Amino acid sequence: MEIVLVGLNHRTAPVEVRERVSFTVEQARRASEELRSKGILEETLVLSTCNRSEVYGVPPETSRECAPGLSNFLSEFHSVRLDILGNSLYHHYDREAVRHLFRVAAGLDSMMLGEAEILGQVREAYRVAHEQGATGPVLNRLFQGALEVGKRVRAETELGTRPMSAASAGVKLAERIFGKLSERSALVLGAGTISEQVIAQFRDRGIARLFVMNRSRDRADGLAKQYGGEVVGWGEWEKTLLIPDVIVSSVSAEEPVLQRRMVEQAMGKRGNRALFLMDLGLPRNVDAGVAKLYNVYVYNMDDLTEIVEQNRQARENEIPKADSIVDEHVGKFLSWQASVELVGLVNELRARMREERAQFIRARVGSIQHLTEADRARVEKLMDDMLETLLLEPAQRLRGEKDLRRKVQNVEALRDLFLSNRVKP
Repeated sequence: MEIVLVGLNHRTAPVEVRERVSFTVEQARRASEELRSKGILEETLVLSTCNRSEVYGVPPETSRECAPGLSNFLSEFHSVRLDILGNSLYHHYDREAVRHLFRVAAGLDSMMLGEAEILGQVREAYRVAHEQGATGPVLNRLFQGALEVGKRVRAETELGTRPMSAASAGVKLAERIFGKLSERSALVLGAGTISEQVIAQFRDRGIARLFVMNRSRDRADGLAKQYGGEVVGWGEWEKTLLIPDVIVSSVSAEEPVLQRRMVEQAMGKRGNRALFLMDLGLPRNVDAGVAKLYNVYVYNMDDLTEIVEQNRQARENEIPKADSIVDEHVGKFLSWQASVELVGLVNELRARMREERAQFIRARVGSIQHLTEADRARVEKLMDDMLETLLLEPAQRLRGEKDLRRKVQNVEALRDLFLSNRVKP
C-alpha cells in the first residue's frame, strides 16, 4: 500500500520543459494503461496542468524501487531525454506524497498562491482515472481526501478570496461599488491580453452588456464574438460614454485617452450616475483630473498593484491555517493506511496460526490414543478460541476505535492491539 509520486512543476522546470511533459486527457489515459500493463504500478493517476505534470501510483513493490522506472517511463513516453528531465523531476513517497497532493489541492503549491482552478483540475484528473479503472482503494481514498482538503481550505480560510492580479482586483472593486454586475454594463478600451482577461472576468460575473472599443476593428470584432460583446467605433465618445457603468482602459497612447472634459460632459448627460474607471494603461489612459469629478471612481495600475500586494500578504498570513488543515488530513489518511495494512497483517497471522494449529493437532494430539473424537474436537475448539482472542478481537478494535487507528502508526499501537488482550493468569 505504498504511494509514489514522480513529477515536475513551475518551481523545478522551465516552461519549455513543462510543455514537453504535459499530458492531454487521452495521453493521461494511455499512460495509466501502460504503467499498469507493464507492471510498474498497480494503481495510477496522472495530474497535468499548465504548471505541473505528476504521476501518482501504488507500486507492486516498494515505492523507492519503482521511482526510477517511473522517471524512465516519463522520458520515453514524451520522447524527452532523461538527462533533460533529471534535474526537474521530484520524487515523493508515502507521507510526503500525500502531503504534497493535499497542498496542491489547497492551492498552497500553485504559482499564484490560493488559485481556485487547481481544485477543479484535481477533481477532473481523479474523475478520468476513476472512470478508466486506473485507481483503486488507495488512490480513491487519497484523492477523495485531497478534494476534501481543498474544499475545507476554501471554506475555512481566506486563501483564495482576495484578487491577485490588477485586472481581478479592479473587477472586485467594481462589485463593491455596484454590487452584482448582472444588471450593469461595461466598456473595455483596447483588445490586448490584459483587456481579454478583464472581459473574461466580466463574463464570469454575468455582466449584462459588454462593449469593446479598439483602434483595430478586427481585433475588437474577435473579442466581441468570443465573449458575446458589442463593438463600438474608436473615438465615438459622445454617445458611448453615456452607456457603461464601468470603463476599463488598456491601450498604448502617449496622451490620456479619456480627458476630463469628455468625462465631465458625459456625466452631466448621465445625470451624474456613478462611473467606475479602471486605468490599466502605462502611460495612464485616464486624465488625472477625471478623479476629481463627482461620483467618478478612478483606479490606476499603482492603486490596483497596491491592493494586490496587500492581498498577497493577507493570503500568505492564511498559510499556517491552511497547512494545519492539510496536516490534519495527512494524519487521517496515514492512520487509515496503517490500519488497513495491519488488518491485512492480522488476517495473514490468523491464517498462518490456523495452519500451525492444524499441524500441531496432527503431530501432537493425534498421537494421544486415549482421547476420544469429542475430546479432540474440544481441544481444537479451545485452540480456535485462543486464536480468536489473540487476533480477531484486535482486528475488530482496529476497525472500530478511531483513537486506536490514530496510534497505529507507532509501536505503542501494536502493544495496545496485542498485549492488552493477553489472558491474565
